[in-house]
Amino acid sequence: MSKQVVLDFPAELPEKGLKDKETLKKGKEAIVLELLRKGEVSQGKAAELLEIDRWTLFDLMAKYNIPSVDMSSEELKKELQQAQKVFKEE
Repeated sequence: MSKQVVLDFPAELPEKGLKDKETLKKGKEAIVLELLRKGEVSQGKAAELLEIDRWTLFDLMAKYNIPSVDMSSEELKKELQQAQKVFKEE
């Protein structure tokens, strides 16, 4: 099931431009990436909604400074310590 989003723009914007496929694609991309940034959709769901693969999504995320891993510095330190323990045991 799909949802439709209606956006209101001032009348002076050219209607032709608002119906342009590339413009609409960029608008959808902006909304999905903002939802991703806010953690309201997963990376997998964002890629699915944008009809792109995960690698292309990572490129978009980098372009718009959206972190691919959302961890606090404390969580990151913990993960690093765990990884160091694993590699020391090998």
